[in-house]
Amino acid sequence: MAAIATATLSKTDFEMTGTARHHKVIIDEPLSNGGQDKGPSPSEYLCISLASCTTATLKMYINHKKLSVESLSVEVEKITTEDKKTIFKRKLHIVGPFDEAQRERLVSIANACPIHKILSQANTVETILV
Repeated sequence: MAAIATATLSKTDFEMTGTARHHKVIIDEPLSNGGQDKGPSPSEYLCISLASCTTATLKMYINHKKLSVESLSVEVEKITTEDKKTIFKRKLHIVGPFDEAQRERLVSIANACPIHKILSQANTVETILV
């Protein structure tokens, strides 16, 4: 199934409504970029996408292996280097009784999340003016 999303600009500068299937979200830029800060920016949604995909992938593995986990969250920071490269710094916050081998496996599973795979490979964006 292809993922399809739209973003429609409102009458307020930079405020948009994003739609995917029947879900709607507000997208906006922070005040410092000329927006009204009514929602996350597109870059922040990209970080949310990686963080939530990683969390869901880890949860599937945890359920499958019947691991005991007290809490699970993933933090993603997008960094642009001086040479214009993008680095996604991802921190896994997983509380549970894991040995070192299990901890390494959880990192491996996080790296297998679909959004991680997309962001880690060369991509193509085709643009068509309709």
